[in-house]
Amino acid sequence: MKRVVITGCGFAGMTAARILARYREETQVIVIDKNVDMNFLPLLPDIIGRGFSPFFLAFPIREISKKYRFSFIQDEVKSIDMQRKLVAFLGGKDIFYDYAILTCGSETNFYGNAEIQTHAFKLDDTRDALKILRSVESGVFNTFLISGGGYTGIEIATAIRRKLDTIGGKQRIIIVERAPLILGALPEWMRTYVLRNLKLMNIEVLTDTVIDKVESGRVSFSGGASFEKAMLVWTAGVKIPDIVHDGKINKNPQGRIYTDEYLRIGDHCFATGDAALVSSGSSFLRMGVQFSLYEGACAADNVIRSIRGRKLRKYTPYDLGYIIPMANNRSCGSIMGMCLKGRLPTFLHYCMCIYRSVGLKNKLGLFKSLLGWK
Repeated sequence: MKRVVITGCGFAGMTAARILARYREETQVIVIDKNVDMNFLPLLPDIIGRGFSPFFLAFPIREISKKYRFSFIQDEVKSIDMQRKLVAFLGGKDIFYDYAILTCGSETNFYGNAEIQTHAFKLDDTRDALKILRSVESGVFNTFLISGGGYTGIEIATAIRRKLDTIGGKQRIIIVERAPLILGALPEWMRTYVLRNLKLMNIEVLTDTVIDKVESGRVSFSGGASFEKAMLVWTAGVKIPDIVHDGKINKNPQGRIYTDEYLRIGDHCFATGDAALVSSGSSFLRMGVQFSLYEGACAADNVIRSIRGRKLRKYTPYDLGYIIPMANNRSCGSIMGMCLKGRLPTFLHYCMCIYRSVGLKNKLGLFKSLLGWK
């Protein structure tokens, strides 16, 4: 029996664990995660804007492990030694493996700025979403500053506006982007549509602007402007936990690991999900739930193929498209090559989220939460 260690129980890790656990006579599956819950990240902004219950968006990993019969260790991975095939825990423990699948996900990147990390809000899990929600409801802040004009920043800004509208709040919301454009990698039509919708929602956008100084309740910009009683939500980038220190392993600046066509980064080690940098044509796949699910399944399949001495399967990505959900239901996206705007992409986004949710109870809970949407 081969021991397979999976570092992280996000979409990729859970998918790999569920598949490998079917081969109980051939594998001992161990999942390591520092969290007690798997958080459904795509719907975290809806805790703020639509009042979704965190109960339906945080799935206890121990319950999942019992259902699918894999082992779960709640601890933080400190490092992986691929030469010795060993995983070291932050708590001082070590565990050897026959095969490893790195699915450590991503986390907010503060770029080493302790000041921002201390005073800014982030959105990595349901607890973070509740902190933002309670701060919005408190009425303490006059201005909400969202640092980062990417997917997450736009979702959070529109979610805060929706929440303020329900409680009669008129505070300013400003998206602050250091680049010349928001959503710089996306098509022009999409940026134009998003900007028009943000203006409709009375959300301001400042580009070519850098957050210079952050104190408790005070935020200053590089150009000299400053805001009192301001709440800063930091969505200016993510990074991958640095747990692989092998100098032969190539990584990009975010820490994502370059894989081969089989998702391998070593003879007995695979990388999937946000941790993996997978080539696709002349570029690389973006971070996304759909890729994490498919990569987790492929890595699990290749572990079984390796154990049985069979030829590995190349990973073939399926890009169904992407959607930028905005809380006033004027979303936009590209689905299977079709450009969509308005309520249809919003509807498709929630349909897919409910489909990918874990367990019938959570699917029904999310469905009921959406019955009253307007």
